[in-house]
Amino acid sequence: MKRIYLDHAATTPMHPEVIETMSKLMGEIYGNPSSTHSFGREAKKLVDSTRRKIAAAIGAAPQEIVFTSGGTEGNNTAIFSAVRSMKDKGNHIITTQIEHHAVLNVCRQLEKQGFTVTYLPVDQNGFVSVEDVKNALKPETILVSIMYVNNEMGAIQPIQEIGEILADHQALFHVDGVQAFCKIPLNVEKLKVDFLSAASHKINGPKGVGFLYVKKGVPFFALQFGGDQERKRRAGTENTISIAGFGKAIEVYEKNLDLYTERNKNINQILREELEGIEHFINSPKEGAVPNILSVSFHDVCVQALLTNLDIVGLAVSSGSACSAGSHEPSHVLKAMFPDDEDRAQIVIRYSFGLGTTEEDARKAARKTIEIVKKL
Repeated sequence: MKRIYLDHAATTPMHPEVIETMSKLMGEIYGNPSSTHSFGREAKKLVDSTRRKIAAAIGAAPQEIVFTSGGTEGNNTAIFSAVRSMKDKGNHIITTQIEHHAVLNVCRQLEKQGFTVTYLPVDQNGFVSVEDVKNALKPETILVSIMYVNNEMGAIQPIQEIGEILADHQALFHVDGVQAFCKIPLNVEKLKVDFLSAASHKINGPKGVGFLYVKKGVPFFALQFGGDQERKRRAGTENTISIAGFGKAIEVYEKNLDLYTERNKNINQILREELEGIEHFINSPKEGAVPNILSVSFHDVCVQALLTNLDIVGLAVSSGSACSAGSHEPSHVLKAMFPDDEDRAQIVIRYSFGLGTTEEDARKAARKTIEIVKKL
């Protein structure tokens, strides 16, 4: 039985060129990038090469890039750093109801510390209103944190318009760019963001490595202390080989972006058409969303039974964010989009696709889903 992996929004398979690059380097590069001898300089050269690739990809300067262990660390670092540096200017934070838990749970922790948080609603397509952001701003607002692409249903938020509003306000602007990096155009200068976080394993790179963009001149407080790595912004020896793998993943993804985008559009459309054989709701907007994520709700089915049966027949999907797996709670994203329709938030499947996914995989996935939904 051929298994079909449709959970790329959770994590992606590593590209063969990334694996080849990392395997080769593991046997050759083992110096500490902070060491001044030739072994250390070789390692530092790899780290700096990826730093330049990331900077070029988002329109930043290399010195504005801080390597992290991934999106969660990047989000945590940006938010905690922002509120610590701005605490004398206010205690109000703005975010949305559909953020990743790496943002929502940080905000909830900050509420316990005396900060106030406004959680903005979204419409039924999953978009936050620019006007709502504007109206929520207060003189004491110190941070706005809004994701670029929602990880459960793919909606692209109006980040540039929000950045323009914040340009004349004291609030710092953080963007969770985990599902956006390398998939849609990103230019931090045009977006007017102060922080942007991303992760390697969403673009066919290794897990355990990511980056945080920190705009030059923005006050920054480190969360961990030790050596002077990353310009004293993140202590600890850099994950050199994984960083090099991340760099290779960026190189491959950028080279194939048009091909990937077109393929994902076709697969998305096939799933939409093939699933017409059963009653369902499409949650992902047709326009204004990345093509590699499709969220679908069904009727009168236990989502855990559906996921289990799909897994038995070799189809790997999720019911939302992988970081919430096992919680058996309704999707907080769908609850925000459809507050009066709890069933829609309960019985939701996220198909997400990418490297290795074929059009026949999409057709087979739709057929298997229909069969199991009818059986259940």
